[in-house]
Amino acid sequence: MSVAHGKRSIGDRAFGIVNGAILFLLMVICIYPFYYIFIYSISDANAAAAGLGVALMPVKMTLRNYQEVFKMEGMGKAAMVSALRTVIGTVGTVACSGFFAYLVTKPLYFKKTIYRLTIATMYFSSGLVPWYLTMRMYHLYNNFFVYFVPGLISAYYIILIKTFIEQLPASLEESAMLDGAGSVTIFTKIIFPLSMPIIATIAIFSAVGQWNTWFDNYILVQNKELTTLQLKLYTLLKNSSQLAEQANQTGANGGVMSHTEDLITPMAIRMTVTMVVTLPILFVYPFMQRYFVKGIMMGAIKG
Repeated sequence: MSVAHGKRSIGDRAFGIVNGAILFLLMVICIYPFYYIFIYSISDANAAAAGLGVALMPVKMTLRNYQEVFKMEGMGKAAMVSALRTVIGTVGTVACSGFFAYLVTKPLYFKKTIYRLTIATMYFSSGLVPWYLTMRMYHLYNNFFVYFVPGLISAYYIILIKTFIEQLPASLEESAMLDGAGSVTIFTKIIFPLSMPIIATIAIFSAVGQWNTWFDNYILVQNKELTTLQLKLYTLLKNSSQLAEQANQTGANGGVMSHTEDLITPMAIRMTVTMVVTLPILFVYPFMQRYFVKGIMMGAIKG
């Protein structure tokens, strides 16, 4: 018995080592591309383009790539617009989708029909032209509200929140109703605080979606005052060669560049723009991580 037990222990240890090695390799595969983009963005552009060892550490570390990107016209205003749409859109989506999900857990006329029609929007889309015409009909063309009003209700978020709410003890709501609390009071004072794991999960999804979206700006907003950071950076990515040329010319005219190593390349601009887009929303995850897994697991137990 002891020998067999010893063999199982050796097998368990071997499995643990192999499993750990595979998971570590997967982690490196996932993290390294992002790390490479980061070290490239803080490396001297000319040295990086020449392939002088940008693999594990930056080469001739510099922040000039970021300085040139942030010096582009309208970057500050575009960042403010994106930040506003992310905050307002996330708060609005969480509040509206959360309350809608709470209502469809209560006895309502045509509740099943309303819920099923909402879920159907996940599978069917009217297409680009009807969507565009609808936005214009609701006067959302060239309007800041177009960034968050169409996404206030999300069928996917409603499914997750509804499933989570249905697992909460019904006695809590019943006791509040006996004390005279209405639906809004029960939701804001009892249901919403108890649903914080799934609410935090929805907030992460919504914030990432709002921050990364640029297509609505591209199609429906022509006002440069309402340009988002994502569309601005998308334009920079497309015109990276021209922008690199302009940055180098500006540096030469200003007497900044004294040797060829100070030149900025299109690839350096692309890498830097990628980091500028990714880093802000990446900082949100550590604050929500403790809710994330719990919210997803509990919100997907039953449908």
